[in-house]
Amino acid sequence: MTEKPNKFAEFRAGTITPDTMQESDAADELQALAAAIEWHDARYHAEDAPVISDAEYDALVARNRALEAAFPALIRADSPSRRVGSAAATGFGKIRHARPMLSLNNGFSDEDIIDFVVRVRRFLSLNDTAELYFTAEPKIDGLSLSLRYEGGALIHAATRGDGSEGEDVTANVMMVAAIPKTLKMKNGNSLLDLPPEIMEVRGELYMDRQDFLALNVAQEESGAKKFANPRNAAAGSLRQKDPAITGSRNLQFFAYAPGEISTPITQTHSDFLTALSDFGFNVNPLSRRCSNVEELLAIYAEIGRQRAELSYDIDGVVYKVDRADYQERLGSVVRAPRWALAHKFPAEQAETTLDAIDIQVGRTGALTPVARLVPVTVGGVVVSNATLHNEDEIQRKDIRIGDRVIIQRAGDVIPQVVRVLTDARAKGSAAYIFPDTCPECGAPAIRPEGEAIRRCTNALDCPAQKLEWLKHFVSRDAFDIEGLGARQIDQFVQLGWVQRPADIFRLAERRAEFAELDGYGEVSINNLLSAIETRRQIGLERFIFALGIRQIGQATARLLALHYDTAEAMLTALNPMQDLEVSTQELIAIDQIGESMVADLIGFFERESNRLAVEDLLAQLTIIPPERPADDSPISGKTIVFTGTLTGMSRAEAKARAEGMGAKVSGSISAKTNFLVAGADAGSKARKAGELGVTVLSEDEWLALIAT
Repeated sequence: MTEKPNKFAEFRAGTITPDTMQESDAADELQALAAAIEWHDARYHAEDAPVISDAEYDALVARNRALEAAFPALIRADSPSRRVGSAAATGFGKIRHARPMLSLNNGFSDEDIIDFVVRVRRFLSLNDTAELYFTAEPKIDGLSLSLRYEGGALIHAATRGDGSEGEDVTANVMMVAAIPKTLKMKNGNSLLDLPPEIMEVRGELYMDRQDFLALNVAQEESGAKKFANPRNAAAGSLRQKDPAITGSRNLQFFAYAPGEISTPITQTHSDFLTALSDFGFNVNPLSRRCSNVEELLAIYAEIGRQRAELSYDIDGVVYKVDRADYQERLGSVVRAPRWALAHKFPAEQAETTLDAIDIQVGRTGALTPVARLVPVTVGGVVVSNATLHNEDEIQRKDIRIGDRVIIQRAGDVIPQVVRVLTDARAKGSAAYIFPDTCPECGAPAIRPEGEAIRRCTNALDCPAQKLEWLKHFVSRDAFDIEGLGARQIDQFVQLGWVQRPADIFRLAERRAEFAELDGYGEVSINNLLSAIETRRQIGLERFIFALGIRQIGQATARLLALHYDTAEAMLTALNPMQDLEVSTQELIAIDQIGESMVADLIGFFERESNRLAVEDLLAQLTIIPPERPADDSPISGKTIVFTGTLTGMSRAEAKARAEGMGAKVSGSISAKTNFLVAGADAGSKARKAGELGVTVLSEDEWLALIAT
């Protein structure tokens, strides 16, 4: 029996000119076009079986565009024009967040939560009796999204990405029924009668457990790969090249935070959640307002008891300071707000056998032991490897090859060995002896006095260190080159194409050789080389972080970028051919940079091969100076030192406020210090400031200065 053709297979673009059409007829045709184009997208992208020519498909798209231009009020939420680039095989574009999309710091014990509340009170200079409210919300185990509405209409959607920019998933999100495409209003606690002109809403995209199980059954029946857990299923469903597949997966969304908002909506976070519900979003009904630590811990225990009965996965409870002005004052560190904390649930555990211990060599030469396990399921994920941290940890727990061990996923993420079941140990088992040479290059592996880590001494001449260095260089928080990840770096290093970072920017010279590799057609080659070209311009802080210098993380890289302003200035200051004492003292004077960090930084540039690699890289790039928080404040670009006890705000808040206004905060006085802010009991720093002619401000004078 011949299968009856789908009605869209014969659907063709209309011929009546838009300017002669009635609005009702245009609306009907736009509805039919949206459905037809979606159907053809599925045939082409999901099934690889198009039923019309490219020209006929282009005619449908052009017709849709012409009707929308003539009748802009009729543009549909599911319009193909809102799915620009959605079906492109090159993946998703990037969207830069108007406000950073931060992650959360974690707590695992009651003491962690008590410490969090104490830190908040100390930062805000609140005594133990001062009123301080929090909200407690279930931490959904899903995929974070930022939704931007303008004039009440959803304009674009992005994943968190690296916190600064994420993937543009607008077209796919348009197909998620649980996400409002326009903002409606109800009577609530909002300060506005209409949505703000600009309103970004952050939240979590997730998949219910029943939908997850049904999807895996369908995946198995079709011969496709099953998803490990609902979070992976939600992420995979969102990132489909065909938005129609995303729409078919019944994804859900809980809204829980603001991004950029043009007009304030509420004065507290709890009222903001109510406003979100008024706007048409799903807000988690288990969220509660709490007034003290005891209430926070009680709601944590209550939600924990309900965890197994919920239709969705959660991995903890998030606590947020309720008042919006307090959140603003508390601000954030590099990757997380000071005003929020995730209280994670205890890790799930399982028993298995430790088959072997492998030693991995990282980019800084650290030898890290890894347990190879008989695979076991922990928290819905199959685990076959676990970290053993270092040789002291192996000795302390007396871990031996062949042992039965208890493992857990720490924070529900990183597997680790908790303990050995010594009663089940085989007779004659031998203690594990940690190697004192690098397993990759044979060079001595030295453990410096006072450190827990043993390191290969061969630096980037060690092939393992070089490989991990290059992988770090292209990682998400570093250069983040789309299409160039760890697997591609492995391949290009083996081919001899990439030996140091600058070689990545010379890959265009190997276009002909690319064509001979499996998996590289003309389109994929063009996409990769284009992605590399877009990263020839990069911010100084990312550049510094990408160098992979020991102890130089993102926060320190940002401080160094603000200090040096240009890569050339940094290389000049750290040139080993000159006396580095001045540079050393200047760096140590920067708040949050210590002597060991400076030693590692200088040590990196003392090695000639490293300097040559960096100079080679700089010749390929344009480095963008760091964005300073403010350039028009009275303290922008000034170096400030705080000393003594402040009464109007805590020392931590004073430092954060100064940095937010573009100042550099130092921990010590020098001739380059512009202001010393002296609280009560200022002591020796005030005397030294007088000797050096540094302007000394009282706390009141400081507050008056930053208020101007």
